Amino acid sequence: MSVEAGPERLEVADEARRQEWLALFKAHEQYELAALALKLFAMGLCAAAWGAPWLWALLILAWLQEAVLKTFQARLSDRLLRLEQALRRSEVASSEAMQLHSEWLQQRPGSLGLLLEYLKSALRPTVALPYPLLLALLAWY
Repeated sequence: MSVEAGPERLEVADEARRQEWLALFKAHEQYELAALALKLFAMGLCAAAWGAPWLWALLILAWLQEAVLKTFQARLSDRLLRLEQALRRSEVASSEAMQLHSEWLQQRPGSLGLLLEYLKSALRPTVALPYPLLLALLAWY
């Protein structure tokens, strides 16, 4: 059964996509701020507790937490790009609005896949810095 995509239906679909894009973009930027806050927290923690025997564990924990945040942010980025393509084409059938979690659930990896996704994110330079440097300094001094 084919549904005719009239101008009204295209307008409604485009408006829903625009609203979703705005909400996702705001969330995307909030993830960026949270990642920056984690970096600042790690650096402040090092300044305040240098030499503490537990500091290395908290640095690794902050690094992994940032990797998880950045992985979530990457999922939002993927959806934002699909929405932008759909808005550019103005097609009803492509990239229906409000499907972020449904789309992700269809391609969700298993537990090992999720862990690998987080580890790959942790190794990206924009995520990794300054953690390896702080850990090296902590080991050196």
